[in-house]
Amino acid sequence: MPELPEVETTRRGIQPLLAGRVVTGFRVRNPRLRIPVSPDIAGAIVGQCVRDVRRRAKYLLIDFDAGSLLVHLGMSGSLRWMDAQAAAGAHDHIDLVFDAGVLRYRDPRRFGLFAWQPGPGEAHPLLARLGPEPLSEGFDGAALYRATRTTRVSVKQALMDGQRVVGVGNIYASESLFRARINPLTPACDIGAQRYRRLADAVRETLAAAIDAGGSSLRDFVGGDGQPGYFQQQYFVYARAGEPCRVCATMVRKAIVGQRATFWCPRCQRG
Repeated sequence: MPELPEVETTRRGIQPLLAGRVVTGFRVRNPRLRIPVSPDIAGAIVGQCVRDVRRRAKYLLIDFDAGSLLVHLGMSGSLRWMDAQAAAGAHDHIDLVFDAGVLRYRDPRRFGLFAWQPGPGEAHPLLARLGPEPLSEGFDGAALYRATRTTRVSVKQALMDGQRVVGVGNIYASESLFRARINPLTPACDIGAQRYRRLADAVRETLAAAIDAGGSSLRDFVGGDGQPGYFQQQYFVYARAGEPCRVCATMVRKAIVGQRATFWCPRCQRG
């Protein structure tokens, strides 16, 4: 599933192409996404000028004067800027049409969504209870420490909880915990304030490096220009079970935590 770096890479790719342009059409070839695409969206955005493209957690918000088009890429979705005459493929479900081209949504698994949020602000129910952005000033080790005092779930599960901090999915939680030298199986309430400061720094470092590399392309993800990401070439532990740690050569281990594959080095991540 595209995580924060992949969504931010997409946002940075499409924002300069969309901002200031007027939507001339909204074509829906298959409305059966995770939430069916409402036919009312076309009436809300056709003829309207895109003011900005923002990201909140793993959601993209395409802003208009009357509201925002909320987009989630699901497990296999991507947005690409295409020539207006480019033929649509079997999994190309939605086009935002502009005078200079189309923004095309491709999603083989159809777990993404397009929803309309009227008016200013971030009042949509999908956004209402989200935690702080990990790359914002509102996120630090002290905030993580305060948010984990009463939970016995693993620190990895706590890090992936969007009410504590948004956008840190399975890949980047594993990689951040490695950089912070914290065992992902440790109960979140057993981690002290100093180690949470180290973890918050590692989260920011990991996400920034992933964004610089264009995100991770494990299956279907490509950025707005159709190019894959390359951060998977820098993984320390994710998907490397049975391979030597890049730091100490100890074999990377794997466990299932909260129904998600979790990877760590038992020597580098003892705490």
